Amino acid sequence: MYIAMEKKDLHIRISSRRHDKLKAYAQDKEKTITQLIEDWIDRLPNTKISDSSPTPLPNQPSG
Repeated sequence: MYIAMEKKDLHIRISSRRHDKLKAYAQDKEKTITQLIEDWIDRLPNTKISDSSPTPLPNQPSG
């Protein structure tokens, strides 16, 4: 079964030198730049926002 995931665009500004370096690395690994970035993101640790955040809730008006 195939589950379709919504895709988002990501636009970044990098120097031509860095772009060329990234493009060459992707070609060497036989991957696209998108695949490299997705792989890197997938290696990031998961962080979840829980209900027990230290930020206090605002005072609620009584009555």
